[in-house]
Amino acid sequence: MSLESLERADRFADLAGLLESCEVGGFRADFLSTDMYRPEYWRNYWHSHSFHEVCLAYAGSGRFSIGDTSYDVGAGEAFLARPGDVHEIESSKADPLGIVFWGFTFRPNATTAGSTATPGWWSGLTRASGPVVSTRVGALPALVTAIAGEADRPRSGYETGLGALASALVLDTARAFAIDEDLAVDPPPRDRGVAVVTAMQRHLLDNLARPVTVREVAAAVHLSDRHAERLFRQQTGTSLMTELRRMRMELAAQLLLDPASTVTEVARACGYGDVRPFSTAFRRFHGKPPSVFRTTGGTEHLPRV
Repeated sequence: MSLESLERADRFADLAGLLESCEVGGFRADFLSTDMYRPEYWRNYWHSHSFHEVCLAYAGSGRFSIGDTSYDVGAGEAFLARPGDVHEIESSKADPLGIVFWGFTFRPNATTAGSTATPGWWSGLTRASGPVVSTRVGALPALVTAIAGEADRPRSGYETGLGALASALVLDTARAFAIDEDLAVDPPPRDRGVAVVTAMQRHLLDNLARPVTVREVAAAVHLSDRHAERLFRQQTGTSLMTELRRMRMELAAQLLLDPASTVTEVARACGYGDVRPFSTAFRRFHGKPPSVFRTTGGTEHLPRV
């Protein structure tokens, strides 16, 4: 999403009644302002806030002064005033500055209040000595544009949509002003084999009533027949077709407990077009034919010793 799209994000300037607060990673953000200044000369004189105010420049250039330090800012940069920071913004007269900006409070929930001493993405907002100008705007332009688009024509579910976008906006805002050390994490372990086998198992469950082949299952996860079978056996200790039979027989046992279903209907629901092979498979798996299993309600009575 380009910076130019922000110039058309007029609805971001008026979110009253649509966006009030959001939860993100154990923190709550209450939005107090969202607005935009068109690229024409303007000056925002010295002031401070009790909340975080973030400006994202999408056109032109200007000067952002905070305390005794001034920064030249321009399109593609974000700048931040933390609570209590006395600051001033002035647009260039020759190349007027266009910005969108948002202000919000940011505080931990009661359950996470004690963990904020540990650095993390939130340190971009809570670290008083952190950066105040950033070029790492990430998805901020796209998020602002998406929020404006969602607010422009509210539809069913807009509360959930705006809440999710607002949470992402706060998260990416904090990341933009965090130092690298605050954002560093150990990469989570990833085992694609587990995910692929889970997908194959889901495919089997979704197609118990249909004829299923190893080739079909392998194609569903974009593997060769041999690779799919080998991976499945490594992860589960059994073959794809053995697992398919087990799933079918377990489903059959559940369905047989419903007297409204005939044995023929149960057989078809488990992928058997004829009762005879179904009864044979069921007896081999459960130790008794379907009719006896139904009569006993699936309970095996053991002799007294």
